[in-house]
Amino acid sequence: MISKNNLKYYSSLLNKKFRHSEQKFIVEGEKIVTEGLESNFKCKTILMSEEFAAGNTDFISALRKKKQLFDIIKWKEFEKLSDTVNPQGVAAVFYKPAKQKLPDYSLMIALENISDPGNVGTILRNCDWFGIKGIIIGENCAELYNSKTLRASMGSIFHLNIKENEKLTSALETYKSNGYKIYSTDLNGSNLYETKFATKSIIVFSNEANGPSSDLLNISDTIITIPKYGDAESLNVASASAIILSHILRH
Repeated sequence: MISKNNLKYYSSLLNKKFRHSEQKFIVEGEKIVTEGLESNFKCKTILMSEEFAAGNTDFISALRKKKQLFDIIKWKEFEKLSDTVNPQGVAAVFYKPAKQKLPDYSLMIALENISDPGNVGTILRNCDWFGIKGIIIGENCAELYNSKTLRASMGSIFHLNIKENEKLTSALETYKSNGYKIYSTDLNGSNLYETKFATKSIIVFSNEANGPSSDLLNISDTIITIPKYGDAESLNVASASAIILSHILRH
């Protein structure tokens, strides 16, 4: 049985301010909870509705074997932890990982001013699909632990090494001094399919409405674009990331 104070505490993690101050975040849904439990992230507790628990006895048995803390709560209590329309009835609280230096991956991705959490989460999912482990998220992007970002990532957040809230141009300049080439994506630039990428490359995706900032353009080695054949004004940034990563990794 969960106390009112604990329920209030866990529900406060739906708020960005409390996620930051407590250095924890909450995820919802069986798939993403399972992904988290199988990762290196530390889990504080699992919270599940009575209905979910009744239909998922194997899930509970697995938690008991791992000696993982969990609470079974009433549906009305669970609703206070959920911000989805049709909650599955299971959520988990994880600790944010400690900040650490990214390994020098040969290919990394950076995000600048991408404010839509769905786009950020989908790009993370694309990176996971293509095996890109190192991600740099600029300070003006959607929050990594926003529930919409987490849902769009489909659990990929637990498979990646991510540095968030970075002063992006400063971080990229440091990588340039260590031999990386910076490739920014824009509507106008060199044809993606005619571009030769360096052994150590960082591909930067920016806000699709505004494009790369002038500071980013100034430090970029190459601006690349996906050739346009139709009449659409622009290409969704998450879709563009999948196309570009697929092409780079074929060569």
